[in-house]
Amino acid sequence: MTSLVPSLGAPSSYRDQRYIGTTEKLARELATSTTLYVGNLSFYTTEEQIYELFSKVGDIKRIIMGLDREQKTPCGFCFVQYHTRSAALRCMQFLNGTRLDERIIRTDIDPGFDEGRQYGRGRSGGQVRDEHRVDYDAGRGGLGAQ
Repeated sequence: MTSLVPSLGAPSSYRDQRYIGTTEKLARELATSTTLYVGNLSFYTTEEQIYELFSKVGDIKRIIMGLDREQKTPCGFCFVQYHTRSAALRCMQFLNGTRLDERIIRTDIDPGFDEGRQYGRGRSGGQVRDEHRVDYDAGRGGLGAQ
């Protein structure tokens, strides 16, 4: 089930700390990218659910599910590649802040998927943000890494 909440509709100022390249190169890639980073997904959200929602704004080229580096299980993020830049921008406008699997998801333009980025970067293999969580979140595997 999906529902809408107010959307920012514009790329955030977040930058991948592991990006290799100049600031200018990153700006060029972001200005032409057809790839979105999707965050705050439930660990139980399927690729089919993502396809169903995200295909409403444009034709999807590829979905790459984020995986725990050690367990190879979903860890709450994915990349969605569209065929066109305009579809990626529509996604930012209309789907950022949408509720999917009872979670408010975040979308952001990504410079493009590179092999290896589908794995979590936390010490335990999942996402870093889950290692700092102290609350119980059933949609993200229960308690944060202790």
